[in-house]
This record gives sequence, C-alpha cells and structure tokens, in this order.
Amino acid sequence: MDVLTPITYLPGVGPQRAQVLEKELGITTFKDLLYYFPYKHIDRSRLYYIHELTADMPFVQVRGEILSYEEEGTGRKRRLIAHFTDGLDLIDLVWFQKGTFKWIKKSYLIGKSYIVFGRPNVFNGRINIPHPDIDAADTLQLGKMGLQPYYNTTERMKKAGLNSRSIERFTGTLFTRINTAEFREYLPPTLLQRLCLVPLGQSLRDLHYPETSDALRRATYRQKFEELFFIQLNILRYTRQRQQQVHGHIFSVVGTLFNTFYHDYLPFELTGAQKRVIREMRKDMGSGKQMNRLLQGDVGSGKTLVALMTMLIALDNGYQACLMAPTEILAEQHYVTFREFLKDMPVRVELLTGAVKGKKKRTPILEGTRAGTVHILIGTHAVLEDTVEFSRLGLVVIDEQHRFGVAQRARLWKKNTIPPHVLVMTATPIPRTLAMTLYGDLDVSIIDELPPGRKPIETRHFWEERSESLYRGMRTEIQKGRQVYVVYPLIKESEKMDLQDLQNGYEELCRAFPDLRISKVHGQMKSSEKDVEMEKFVRGETQILVATTVIEVGVNVPNASVMVIQNAERFGLAQLHQLRGRVGRGAEQSYCILVTKYQLSQETKQRIEIMCETNDGFEIAEADLKFRGPGDLEGTQQSGVAFDLHIANLARDGQLVQLARDTANEILDEDPQQNLPENAAMWAHLRDLNKNDIDWSNIS
Repeated sequence: MDVLTPITYLPGVGPQRAQVLEKELGITTFKDLLYYFPYKHIDRSRLYYIHELTADMPFVQVRGEILSYEEEGTGRKRRLIAHFTDGLDLIDLVWFQKGTFKWIKKSYLIGKSYIVFGRPNVFNGRINIPHPDIDAADTLQLGKMGLQPYYNTTERMKKAGLNSRSIERFTGTLFTRINTAEFREYLPPTLLQRLCLVPLGQSLRDLHYPETSDALRRATYRQKFEELFFIQLNILRYTRQRQQQVHGHIFSVVGTLFNTFYHDYLPFELTGAQKRVIREMRKDMGSGKQMNRLLQGDVGSGKTLVALMTMLIALDNGYQACLMAPTEILAEQHYVTFREFLKDMPVRVELLTGAVKGKKKRTPILEGTRAGTVHILIGTHAVLEDTVEFSRLGLVVIDEQHRFGVAQRARLWKKNTIPPHVLVMTATPIPRTLAMTLYGDLDVSIIDELPPGRKPIETRHFWEERSESLYRGMRTEIQKGRQVYVVYPLIKESEKMDLQDLQNGYEELCRAFPDLRISKVHGQMKSSEKDVEMEKFVRGETQILVATTVIEVGVNVPNASVMVIQNAERFGLAQLHQLRGRVGRGAEQSYCILVTKYQLSQETKQRIEIMCETNDGFEIAEADLKFRGPGDLEGTQQSGVAFDLHIANLARDGQLVQLARDTANEILDEDPQQNLPENAAMWAHLRDLNKNDIDWSNIS
C-alpha cells in the first residue's frame, strides 16, 4: 500500500474527520499519520485493585462492573457519576460534559465487565477517575497491550470526537494494512551498521506500539538521528556548493582608511575578542570566496565598532558598504555613532530611511550611491528599493538579522553581479545546538568580552509589594543625574491576566515622582510619536521612560543606569536579558530590577535566579532553550532552514545534533559528487524533502 495514499481512504476516517486532521495537525496522507508520533506511552499490561489506588498515581486500570449511575450538581457543575466495583471496593467514574451523559449510559451497561483506565483523583475524600477510557473486558488482551501511545490533540479535534484514542485506532488500523518490513531504507547500510540504528519500518512501528521500553528507546534514537542528519546534510551540502560556485570580491589590502582610523581615531583599545573577530573577517574577505558570517555578541560588546572597521577594509579596496537596521531609530543611532567615530575622515556616510523624504534630501543620496561617492549607506528596508543603486557594493552588514525576511535580503543580490560579502550581527546569544541548526550555513564569530571600563550590571529581584523601596532606589540614581527605564508587558488592562498595565503604571509613577519628567512609549503609538518620546529620553529631557518591549532592540542611552521590569515572570529569559542590555552602556554601575508577584512557579523562580546570578548571554540562552524548548526556532522561516521537527528536541539532543553534523560532513567528504550507488536512496530522499523549498542559503 502506498504511504502517500490520502488519509480519507483509511477505514474510520472519512471526509469530515480527514478535514479536521488536515486543518489541525497537517495530516493528509498515511505517511503524515505514521510520522505523527505519540508524546508519551503508558504501561497498560498491569491491573490494579481499587484498594491499591492513590491520588498521586499517574495512570491505572481496574477490572470490574458498573453498579449504578446518578447525576449531581446543577448548570455547568452538573456531572454524571458511575459507581464502579471490582468486587472488593467501590470507586466513582465521573463525566462533566452534559451532552455525553445519554451516550455514556447507553454505551456502558450496568452489570457488564469492563476495564477502566485513567488518572485517579480525590474529591470529598473519595477516589474517583474523571473521564476514563472504558473497554469491554473480553475485547482486551492485557499481555499484548504493553505500552499504550498517547497523542497530542486540539480542542477543535475533541469537539469533533477525535481524541488520543481516535488517533491510536487510526494508527492501529494503518499498521494492519502496511508491511513496515518493506519500507525503503534511506540511510546507507554502512551507516546503519556503524551507528547500530534499527531499520526504518521497525522504528516507525516501535515508536507507536513498542513491546518494551528498550524498543521505544532504540526507535526514538533512530528517528531523532535521521531527522537531524537530513537537516545537517541539507545545510552542509548547500554551504559547500556555495563555497565552490559563488565567488566573492577579493579585499586584498588593509589600507590607509583602516590604519588611520585604528592608530589615530580609535577612542579606546580594542578587546582581544574584537581583534580576533576582525582577523576572521579579513581572512574571509581576502579569500576570493563570499563571506557569510554571523557575528554574535552580547549587548554592549562592541559589534558596531567591529562592523565599521570591517567596512573600512571594503572602502580601502575601492568598494562601498551598506548597513541595514530593523528600525529607523536604530539606523539613525548607527549613523550618529559612525559619524562620531569617523570625525573628519574622508568617508561619506549617509542615512536613508522612510523619514528621509523629498527630492532635495533623497536625490543627492541616491546619486552619490550610484556614483560611488557615498561610501557607507545606512538605512532600514529603504535601502532595498529599486531606486537605490550602488556603484560597487562590496559588503552588507545586517543588524538584528532575524528581523529581516530572507526574501528581503535576497534583493540585495540584485544590486551587484558579484554578490557582496555578508555580515549578520545579532545581540541575541544563540545556543550552540541552535546555531548549528539555524545558522549552519554561516561561519560564526563571537565577541565574548566586554570593552574595558564596563561594569557588570547588578540584577536584583523585588516583590511587587515593595514599591516604596524600589522608588527610593530609582530616586537615588536620578539624583545622581542618571535615567531609568520601566518596562511593562501589557498596554491595556487585561481581565485574563492580573497584571499592572502600562497606563496604570505610568499614572502611578507620575504620582510618585511629581517633580520629574516621564516619557511613555508603546507599540500602538505612531512611529513619529514614539520617535519624539524616545528622542526626549535620549537627550535627557525626561528622566524616566515607561515602555513596553518596543525598546528591546532600541537606542543606546549611556546615561540610563536602571532597568525596572514589571511582571518579570511574564518574560522569557532571552527577553529579560535583551531588556537588561539597554542599561550598562556607560562607565557607571547599572542595575536591573526584576519585579514579580509573590506566588511564582518553580520554573519562574529558576529563571529569576539565573538572571540574578549571571550576565553571560550564552549561559542564559542555553537555559532559555531548556526551559522553553526551541518553539518555532525564532525565525526558522527567515533563516533559510524551513523545517519542522517531529521528534528531535534541540534543547535536549545537543550531542545528537553534533553526531548528525559530523556524520553529514563525513558523507560529503566521501561522496562530494553525490553519485555513490550506496547513497542513492539517501540523496533521492533529500531531494524529495527539498522539492518545495527555495535555496535561501546563499543569502545568509
């Protein structure tokens, strides 16, 4: 039977259920169902007596019969109770969905022998099992049941009568109709043997219906490895092709501009990490290959200076450079910073954003860019417009990469016949396993030192009841001439979340500090309004800036020394770290205050503790990945690796990611032309996986 057969043809599914499966889970074929793996398995081989049951047991099953039914409660609290006995003791089975009461009474008859399965609960001091699974005792063979699979379902599926048991019945039916032993193997035989991987068909069957926990473990390992291996093989194959096929501009000299800036204009000594990173980029740009490099560094580590010095190398070789930033404020800040660094050097830097309007302002910039007299162009998406033409674009720097879509970056290629070198900068530290998967086609440089004179930010945890103490600390810093950020997670009050919203917070701060000037910024304001308020804070006209997370990627205000984050329990670790990075830009001691409610979950307490203990962005990113999981991998669709993970977990499978990458590299070394017969099925499978994909790997 063809695994690409539409799911409608599986007995028990039909057109209506097929529609729900497609919409909710993306299951359209038999193969999709095979690869919809259970999230857990529960041992169904053991029966318990009712007197053995306790409320802290996960799942149990009991054999017995229903003695009687009764209904209790009113309205939404109405419930159906079945009194169930195993001949020695009694237990209650409980249902709360009123619409199902008739069907339950009709389906599960009094006096008939059943096996009941579910999670024990306690109500009024009495054990019960809410919404149990019930099967006729004569239809179940417990010895053969073993580990029962459990599948994730959605609310919409449950309303359509599709729960975990429904999916289990579908997969059970499917395995009776297909011969998994005949499944075509994608991985080469030598690889299967060397890594002791179980065959594909067996791994799929054992992932749904394992006979032992060891069989489940081996099947899981096989599928995780395969998934990660093909992702890495894809990334590395494209990377090698690009390196072989795409030539880059050769920047052969480090000339007058770079050396003059380094010796005469550099305001302070570069850190060892900055020097190392510049050397790595010099080597790339002089190799004849196109540079595609990711520059990681915590907020304040000096990435902007590294980018400027890299641009000066491009200028020394007769080329132009361009910097793209995600917001107008950030682009403007880069422009001001570059001008301050370069002073009277013969380098023309121009700013092109949506705010630069009118022919008088835009025309000289566009003409200068076209003629080559504009050496460095800084802007937002505006630099991608067709009217922007470069004379010789040699280097593109993209700040905060995940904010630009891949298709937008691809338009930069049209600006040159030979693609420019690409440097992607991010202040979001990316865990190693994630970087290998998301940015596997980029070379990675890391700035892991702060510039001299910077003091580590001191992070403290405050309960929300301690506002007087918090305000005293804020006033102390403001009296020293410093400024304060106060960040809230919400703009308007939400009935669902007991949070102090931004508007209430702003009003409270105005009452607490009647003698101070306070700005307010949030995502629902017009860009022009936000810019005005931000500028007031940048210029020191306001002492406190009340904001939502719109300042996460934002302006550099060296005078701001305090970051207060209200309802810090509502933020992820990475976001808290990004927000904290808004302060600590000057030489003075800076503080980050995490304000939370008193009752916190164990995981939230751990997050707050990590923030208070370390300023290391990479340590925080690793912890965040473990807490939250990779989710949608933060911009996967924009990174050039459009894939879904069915079973692997980047937070927990770091060693397997490395093994998959090493194995993929070995295969590409042995079979660079992709023509060895033993690898034919593997390459064919990779082509199938890529049929609908666009090769974005050349862009960055």
